[in-house]
Amino acid sequence: MKSDATTPESYLNELPEDRRTVMQKIREVILENLPEGFEEVMNYGMIGYVVPHSIYPAGYHCNTDNPLPFISLASQKNYIGLYHMGIYADVELMDWFKAEYAKVITTKLDMGKSCIRLKKMDQVPYELIGELVSKITPEQWVKTYEAALKKPM
Repeated sequence: MKSDATTPESYLNELPEDRRTVMQKIREVILENLPEGFEEVMNYGMIGYVVPHSIYPAGYHCNTDNPLPFISLASQKNYIGLYHMGIYADVELMDWFKAEYAKVITTKLDMGKSCIRLKKMDQVPYELIGELVSKITPEQWVKTYEAALKKPM
């Protein structure tokens, strides 16, 4: 569900109370653990965490006016989506996350390429999300991103 909100606070204020509480907590965990250099923005109708142009002037290859996306957080119709591009780009990180998730949450992980779907609001692995967020610096993300762009399709 895409939002027209221009700030994370206004995005959160649009949500029903049960979603707002969980989204606020996830946002707090992200902000507490996000390595220095990333910036919080509204991007693509979601709360986003990006590598700003001041660090990576080239920006996102799909639209160089936009900073390089890293993580997005959105309240979707049936779940909260945590979109972590690092998981999509790094198999070792993906494997680590899957193994750690199974240790803290008893239900099966519902995940797409970069999307972790959090469907049960009482089973959000906040500490694990914090640890995941802390694992990649902006500089490391830029290197991973550029390496993926240079791979032949």
